[in-house]
Amino acid sequence: MSRIAALAASLVIAGVASAQTPLPSTTAAAAGFSADGLARIDNFFEREIKADRVPGAVIAIARDGKLVHFKAYGLRDKSAKLPMTTDTIFGLASMTKIMATVGALKLTEDGKLPLRAPLSDYFPAFGQMKVGVAQPDGSLVLEDQKRPILIHDLMRHTSGLTYGGRGDNPVAKLYPAGATPPLEGGIDAFIERITKLPLAHQPGTVFEYSFSVDVLGAVVEKLTGERLGQYLQKTVWQPLGMKDTSFAVPKEKQARLAHPLDKDPLTGKPQEITFLTRPPQFDCGGGCSFGTMGDYLRFGQMLANGGVLDGKRILSPQVVAWMTSNHLGPEILNRVAVVEPHRAGYGFGLGVAVRMQPGLAAIPGSVGEYTWNGAYGTAFFADPSQKLVVVVGTAAPGELRKYYREQVQDLVYGAMTR
Repeated sequence: MSRIAALAASLVIAGVASAQTPLPSTTAAAAGFSADGLARIDNFFEREIKADRVPGAVIAIARDGKLVHFKAYGLRDKSAKLPMTTDTIFGLASMTKIMATVGALKLTEDGKLPLRAPLSDYFPAFGQMKVGVAQPDGSLVLEDQKRPILIHDLMRHTSGLTYGGRGDNPVAKLYPAGATPPLEGGIDAFIERITKLPLAHQPGTVFEYSFSVDVLGAVVEKLTGERLGQYLQKTVWQPLGMKDTSFAVPKEKQARLAHPLDKDPLTGKPQEITFLTRPPQFDCGGGCSFGTMGDYLRFGQMLANGGVLDGKRILSPQVVAWMTSNHLGPEILNRVAVVEPHRAGYGFGLGVAVRMQPGLAAIPGSVGEYTWNGAYGTAFFADPSQKLVVVVGTAAPGELRKYYREQVQDLVYGAMTR
């Protein structure tokens, strides 16, 4: 066994933890988990690390508001031979979307951001966007919007905006590639760029994963007069004690960042997490934040508690229930399983996918479970009926990340005894 593999294996066994636990702890038996079942999680990550498919991981499981399992596995930076620890900081990618949506909903609670408000009230150029309709020859015919883009559409991805480089839609080929905004320029430059493009669909007709929450973050900034990170720090992160969550990792914390393997294990091609070395010039609500799994567990537990944690109320219980309900009516084409193939039978609420039936999906779970994940290898889900909250951090920005999302959910539910 190589020195690195031996170190990784020893860390799996030891479960290195250098941070304060994010929630009060309990035993596996008291929480309705089997020790053998939780050991299968250890064995799974041990196999993956030894196979050099992922450098390391952190997983946190809470039930009934108490910490059941909080472990670090392997390495956070293989090239530097740095061990994974429970206070490792991950690029959260699209798990940022849920936090940005919570921040926006706080403004809704304050009577400042109604969901029926047209987006053009805040950025008029969105009202002038045309809808691109693909023709058989691959060309586009531009049509007027049949109704304006609403704030509601931004939160549930029915705005008609899209991401570049996805599928065969010719409109998507015109958008910036990837699921994060270009690194160059600020939010105004980004909005100016995308509002010159056509929409992929009529607003309110299709769930199309998109730059919608980046635009929502810009609306929050316009309403508050603050950068999105400043606003979330004041209203969400600081009250919840999320001390390592931010849009810019301070220099003194950068050694704690999780780095991917140099090459994608599935393709052999070079891979990177761009924001580790080249941060964007604005706080993009769709995918630019960083944080620890302990911090995100506290955020998830707040939602599971109906908007409150340790006496700090972030949202009302009624708003959380509304947020985590399906908002894709029968008039909207549901394409959630196009983005997350293992989540057939899910709808989408405000910032989160929501399970609508016990079957269909390729993973166990309960009706009402809500979730979203990050393109760099992080995952989050909460199951209200089981009083369960789970977060997973890996640095796996390739297609392998989808394998870990599915496997971890199988492993967690498979370890439960009640």
